[in-house]
Order: sequence, then structure tokens, then C-alpha cells
Amino acid sequence: MKKVINTYAAPAAIGPYSQAIQVGNLVYTSGQIPIDPATGSFVDGGIKEQTFQVLSNVQAILVEAGLDMSNVIKTTVFMADMNDFAAMNEVYAHFFLEPYPARSAVAVKTLPKGALVEIEVVAVKY
Repeated sequence: MKKVINTYAAPAAIGPYSQAIQVGNLVYTSGQIPIDPATGSFVDGGIKEQTFQVLSNVQAILVEAGLDMSNVIKTTVFMADMNDFAAMNEVYAHFFLEPYPARSAVAVKTLPKGALVEIEVVAVKY
């Protein structure tokens, strides 16, 4: 049985999808972009500020599910420009401790609303 995870501490879905879905002991988040849930607008700044907001949004969704970032087992990072990888990775490293989750990082032509980064995760309840 699937359970919808939803929190006002992360941006509302901007389409026909859920912030996250829990199935059994797994939680799958939708891709998060750098929208500040308090303002509904993109955060000011570049890739570092956007990555921080994206991962803060992911963290808020996980908290709603009773989890934290240590429960993340897989991330997928989508970037508008792979030249931003090192700067994104610098911020990313502050959200995760060893053992790090598995990760894929890909460059895409465009992201929703012109975002520089979008991240989705899979987390497990132990």
C-alpha cells in the first residue's frame, strides 16, 4: 500500500505528482527544485544556494516521513550545466555522512522553471 508524504515545509507540487510516496519501508521523493517554501520563489544566488535549498526541501520531506538524510540510500542529481558539479558537490557533502548514498549525476538540457539543479532521493526506514 502506498502512502502520500506531504509537508508545508517544502514547496507544494507544481503538477500532478506528490512530494513523496512511501511504499513499505521505502520513501521516494519527487525531484526538488530550489523553491523557498516560505515565499514560493527561487532562492537568490547560483548553484551553491540552489543546491542548499533543494537539499533543505528534500530534508523537510524526509522529516515529514519520520526520516533524516542518513536514511537516504540513492540520490539522482540533475544539473543544467555539468560545469557546476564541483560547486554542487561541495554543498551536497554537507548534507550526507559516510556511508554516502549511491548517486547518479547527469546534465540535462533544461530543468523546471529554469532551475540549475534538481535532486530526487530514495530513502529507507530501518
